[in-house]
Amino acid sequence: MMEVILIILAVLAFLGLVAGVGIYFLVKVGQKAAVKAKQAATQLTTHVNAMGPGDAAEVERLRLDLRREVSITRQAVDHAHRQGWGLGDLPRLLADLSAQADIHDAQLAMYAQQRRASPYVDHATLHRLREHQAKLTAMCARIRADLLGDQLQHAAAGIDDLNSRTDLEIEARRRPPDPLDEIDELYRKSTQERRDLP
Repeated sequence: MMEVILIILAVLAFLGLVAGVGIYFLVKVGQKAAVKAKQAATQLTTHVNAMGPGDAAEVERLRLDLRREVSITRQAVDHAHRQGWGLGDLPRLLADLSAQADIHDAQLAMYAQQRRASPYVDHATLHRLREHQAKLTAMCARIRADLLGDQLQHAAAGIDDLNSRTDLEIEARRRPPDPLDEIDELYRKSTQERRDLP
């Protein structure tokens, strides 16, 4: 009887453990889903606010432009990293640039919120925000241009190598001239020249 109770307790303990692990993973998945939902809602709000007229909408468009620039720059750096190119300190620089872009995005969001709430415009702050935006997007463009130059250089080396290999393969596939054919050709030429002589 004691053995049956121990078996039942062991099964219940195992089921409790499985239920605990399941609940843990459900909570983790729920948290990730909540974070993604919040990000999606924020992006949707930004897109909707960017469609209107005025300074607040312009600032929201600046936010969207900055996010796009950082995103495609990150993709370019990730692609170069996957290709095994020497990137030096570029990934760290991009991380710093992304952090600065997040700070700038928060400043833009705050300005747009204040601008929607109040009709009074702080033109000096808006001008500085535009300057910072221009510098950040220019840095992203410079990084991508440098990586594109590297990519073209790598591609050119690959194309040149492929071209050389193609020439070698075509040359190797050509049938070597048959010495007998060459002798026959020389004999025909000499015979033709004798006939042409007066």
